[in-house]
Amino acid sequence: MADAQESVPMFTKQWRITALAERFPQRAFTSLAHHMDAQWLMSAYLMTRRDGAIGIDGQTADDFASDVDANIQRLLEEAKSGRYRAPPVRRVHIPKGDGRTTRPIGIPTFEDKVLQRAVVSLLEPLYAHDFLPCSYGFRPGHSPHQAIKRVREGLSSMGGGWVIDLDIQAFFDTIDHQHLRAFLQQRVKDGVILRLVGKWLKAGVLEEGQWRKGEIGSPQGGVISPLLANIYLHYVLDEWFETEVKPRLRGRAFEVRFADDAILAFSNEADARKVLEVLPKRFARFGLTLHPTKTRLVRFRPHREQRAETFDFLGFTYYWGKSRRGCWVVKQKTAKDRFKRTLKRLSLWCRVNRHRSLLDQHRVLCRKLQGHFAYYGISGNYRALQDVVYQAQCIWIKWLRRRSQRGYFSWAKANLLLKRLPLPKARIVHRNVFQ
Repeated sequence: MADAQESVPMFTKQWRITALAERFPQRAFTSLAHHMDAQWLMSAYLMTRRDGAIGIDGQTADDFASDVDANIQRLLEEAKSGRYRAPPVRRVHIPKGDGRTTRPIGIPTFEDKVLQRAVVSLLEPLYAHDFLPCSYGFRPGHSPHQAIKRVREGLSSMGGGWVIDLDIQAFFDTIDHQHLRAFLQQRVKDGVILRLVGKWLKAGVLEEGQWRKGEIGSPQGGVISPLLANIYLHYVLDEWFETEVKPRLRGRAFEVRFADDAILAFSNEADARKVLEVLPKRFARFGLTLHPTKTRLVRFRPHREQRAETFDFLGFTYYWGKSRRGCWVVKQKTAKDRFKRTLKRLSLWCRVNRHRSLLDQHRVLCRKLQGHFAYYGISGNYRALQDVVYQAQCIWIKWLRRRSQRGYFSWAKANLLLKRLPLPKARIVHRNVFQ
């Protein structure tokens, strides 16, 4: 019977968990860890990126793979017996879009990534039923483009309105552990799972040789951090807005959230101002702070005499424009900070790699631009895509000319090069129909 249990693949067990969660929406599950066997951990290992950054122990994916069966079995026994000790995450800082500030990222060890992936795979099917349709971030079957489309369609159906552009200050660094545990225990009371999550929260961070205890927050970069963030904001924002706020409003309203990025849209201005007034108190109750300047109320209505305000969400600027039939429609274009960040990264890559062969440079640049089109290639954004291609050409030629000390790479040769090795043309990948 044990062999039969072990032979059940992960997706079958996840389907069973989802079915139980739908059947018992108010139940706190006390036995989830029994699903996590050696085969489950092996599936988690196969889903873990092998090219990720290395944690504090220096172990690589190849080191773990050298004796993968023994490592999986040891990790499973340590996790279930309570002997597993979560190591601190290695903290690094990466620049934000503005280029002036940085975002702290925590890098777990490879073993930690595998175990966290196993727990995430256990909890995701449980919360798939609980999370509301407004939540799109880091969920199976959901994508940022679905969130982008929902915002456009929602505002279009209301004919515009008032938008609260929500910005939570240092969200991942200020998650309150006590509240998070309370939220988790509404659905999960399995001692093994709660103990593991508690260890990861308390593991702390190692930065420049100094260890700092994890008293609050969940470091960005951990495999389990996005799921914990979704659980936290599900109770703090999503459920509260759906069950307590919307029934008290005069007009229509909707929410769209991707991880800690969220917008609240209202058809009635008084409703929007009332919610904006109570939001800081709601978030403060759970240890969170709204950014005083980035959180703002935007009047998003088409108007001929007065130019409508705009707002940014998931890398796009939302604005009103005319369709081919002359109707007002909600459009999106690449946000200025994302546009500048793309060009800055292209310039840095071309500068560092300008001495590589032209074919190698061309291949990588084409791949980078195709990746840009895959995300930003939406209807109404063609001009911004063309600008990226043009600027990429200028950046490439600029650094190619600088690799020749005599300035031998003339503009005439540059034009011949671009004819022989052209960069890809702008392409719309995600199409919307504007009437």
